[in-house]
Amino acid sequence: MGQIIACANQKGGVGKTTTVVNLGTYLALAGDTVLVIDLDPQGNTTSGFGVDRGQFQHSIYEAIIEDAPVSELVVGTVVPGLSIVPSSISLAGAEVELAPLPQRERRLGRILTELVAAYDYIILDCPPSLGLLTVNALTAADAVVIPIQCEYYALEGLSQLIATINLVRNHLNPDLAIKGVVLTMYDGRTNLSAEVDAEVRKHLGSAVFRTVIPRSVRLSEAPSYGLPIALYRPDSRGAEAYASMATELRERDGRPAAVPVAAPTRRTATADAGAVDGGPQ
Repeated sequence: MGQIIACANQKGGVGKTTTVVNLGTYLALAGDTVLVIDLDPQGNTTSGFGVDRGQFQHSIYEAIIEDAPVSELVVGTVVPGLSIVPSSISLAGAEVELAPLPQRERRLGRILTELVAAYDYIILDCPPSLGLLTVNALTAADAVVIPIQCEYYALEGLSQLIATINLVRNHLNPDLAIKGVVLTMYDGRTNLSAEVDAEVRKHLGSAVFRTVIPRSVRLSEAPSYGLPIALYRPDSRGAEAYASMATELRERDGRPAAVPVAAPTRRTATADAGAVDGGPQ
C-alpha cells in the first residue's frame, strides 16, 4: 500500500513546487514508484516535468469535479518511474464549484483509492492557500511535508498551517501526520537564515528535516528547461540537497537509504554560498 504525502504551505514562493518536483524525482531514482498530482491551477509542477498541459484535454479537475476516472489522467514524465496527473487552469474555479458538492472535503481522497496500491508514494502539490483544494489534499493524505522559506515571517505562516492541520485531524482525518518541515532557500551568507533555522528547530525539534535546501540559481533555472534538478544539474548543491532529503524521508519511513548523498548542514551551506559562478548554484 502506497503512502500519500501532501506538500503544503499557504504562503507562495516558499519552494513548495520545487520540493515536489525534485523530491519526487529522487524518490523515483531511488527505485520507488511515484505519482505526482498537481493541484495548483498555475500548473508549475506539471511544466517542471516537461509536460505541456495544453496537450491534454483533461486534468485532475475533471476527476475532482466531474468524477472522471483518475487512472485515465495519469501521464508519464521525463523521470523513469514517476508519473503525473496534470493541472489545468480550470482548477482556478474549483474552490467555488466544490462548495455545494456533497462530501466536498473528501472528493480527492475518494478518487485516490483506486491508485494508492499502485505506487510507493503519491505526492500532492497543493495550491498556495488554505482553501478547499488544500483541505482535500490534507484529508486524503497520510502525512504532510511543509516547506518553509528562511525568512522573517516563516513561523507566523507555519502556525496558521499547523492550526489548519489540527482542524483537519479533529474533523476529517485523525491519522494525518506531519512527515517533516524542510527549510528552503537557505542562504548561509545571512544571519537571518541561521536565525530562522534555529527558531524552527527550537519549536519543532525532530520534525524538521536535517537537510536544508540552499538558495540556488540552478534550482531556479531547471524548470525553464522542463527538467528536475537531477536531470538538469545533478552536480549542483540543490541537487545534492534534494537527493539528501529523499534519503532522509525514506529513512523516516524505514526504507533503505538508496541515495548516498550527505545532508547539507548550515556550515556547508555557508561555505558554499558564493562558490561557483559568483553565487549560489
